[in-house]
Amino acid sequence: MIIKKMMSSRHQRSCFHQRIFLIGFGLLTILAVNPLGAELPDLTYSNPIIQADYSDPDVIRVGDDFYLISSSFSQAPGVPVLHSRNLVNWQIIGYAVPHLPDSIYDLPQPGRGIWAPALRYHNGEYWVYYGDPDLGIFMVKAQNPAGPWEPPVLVKQACGWIDPCPFWDDDGQAYLIHAWAKSRVGFNSILTLHKLSSDGRQILDEGVTVFDGHSTHPTIEGPKFYKRNGYYYIFAPAGGVTNGWQTGLRSKNILGPYEDKIVLEQGTTAINGPHQGAWIETNQGESWFIHFQDKGAYGRILHLQPVEWLNDWPMIGIDLDGNGIGEPVQCFRRPDVDNPISAFQMQTSDEFESNSLGLQWQWRANFKSEWFTLSARSGYLRLFTVNPAPVCHNLGDLPNILTQKFPAEAFTVTTKLSFHPDSNDDQAGLIIIGNDYAALKVTHRGARYQLTYAECTEIEKGKSEIISETVGLNKPEVFLKANVGEGAVCTFSYSTDGEKYLPLGRKFQAVKGKWVGSQIGIFATTTPGKISSGYADFDFFRISTMDKIELK
Repeated sequence: MIIKKMMSSRHQRSCFHQRIFLIGFGLLTILAVNPLGAELPDLTYSNPIIQADYSDPDVIRVGDDFYLISSSFSQAPGVPVLHSRNLVNWQIIGYAVPHLPDSIYDLPQPGRGIWAPALRYHNGEYWVYYGDPDLGIFMVKAQNPAGPWEPPVLVKQACGWIDPCPFWDDDGQAYLIHAWAKSRVGFNSILTLHKLSSDGRQILDEGVTVFDGHSTHPTIEGPKFYKRNGYYYIFAPAGGVTNGWQTGLRSKNILGPYEDKIVLEQGTTAINGPHQGAWIETNQGESWFIHFQDKGAYGRILHLQPVEWLNDWPMIGIDLDGNGIGEPVQCFRRPDVDNPISAFQMQTSDEFESNSLGLQWQWRANFKSEWFTLSARSGYLRLFTVNPAPVCHNLGDLPNILTQKFPAEAFTVTTKLSFHPDSNDDQAGLIIIGNDYAALKVTHRGARYQLTYAECTEIEKGKSEIISETVGLNKPEVFLKANVGEGAVCTFSYSTDGEKYLPLGRKFQAVKGKWVGSQIGIFATTTPGKISSGYADFDFFRISTMDKIELK
């Protein structure tokens, strides 16, 4: 089985330039290909490896398997768990936190919730620690990374503690390192280390500041703790999400003092803010690093970088300018694993033929089973027209919008819905939502059905949406389509027969939300406080991308 990726000519040229550089690393036999050919050779990969919003990734290896988790903020289920056999191709296998453990998350809470979780494998169990900047440090664990996971345990009630990472030393002593949220406590740029109880459920001391980054590594956060060759290492991003760098810290003593070094920077590349991620070793002893890049409306997409150890310092990427600091690669040879080629693909489209929702779906807050069903009508997802929000200024107040991450730079989403309202207050449709949204909404007025195009800006400020265009429908069944083009510019259209589509509304510029990218979703709702028996049946949700993987 051969995996091929279609690339733009600019992407091909970038990879060609890096091939020339890589020949000096003894990779000529792998990279000797037509330099401007349409396809990468089978034993290379190109970045990003995941063109989707998986913020603050942490990655581990257990045997021949790799597992990745990321931030999920206030969406539910939370903490997605991804699986790979080669560090390049990934699939979602579950979620570590099905429901956030506080009723405040029964409604959308942009920017709050689960920040920068850490994943570790210890004593035959998978452990996830995450920080909620308003509630404290939580831990969940499982025998199987696909679940089920135990309910969250509050390890430390605290305000402003974020980005925790556990570490078990050779003598069995457990530790927890974390950063601080300036928005909650008035300061940041400090990393604090605590002793942790053997069961991982309790902080045992007041903690020690092991690094202060104010002078050289401002906004240092997201620490990941490791031990290698007699050194304790802390990998931590600094400099801010958009334009920062990856810092490496090392010490022979776990309490420090720690030496510091920039180990990855943007340099001359187009990969801004390359940081916040995880170091991984393969069974063959190769070192790799997965990190995110902030791409605005597309979210924080993931890149894979080679790691070379020089004088017990990691250099991530390739030192293109000779300053001793690595820069991100656009393409590289694949990791040396037993199965370098994998058929894994991230889940996107859904035909709703299963008895459970696809793992690609998340709600905008804690969800309830009575919001939907997959059994009422075979092959359909039924969303009931409910509105759990006490006040609804706009659709951004709804927890019951079912969303997915943007899966590519350019893609098309098509869905078909059949609308069965209980009153004129009911509505259902297709939405693209960040801090602004645009939506196609099916409604019922008198004896007529109609389709409207609505937009809303600054939804977190409670702005009202504006309806700019409305068309009548002869029946309550309609195909809805959204095209997302380069730069996250979106257009909407509809069809009554699934063949001829007519545009509706104007071009919409998708924007990011609070710490997250824009999302595509479907919904059914009504007026707050109203009891409705209405519903919308969605036949399918199909995504096609310009850079999808072809399997041959």
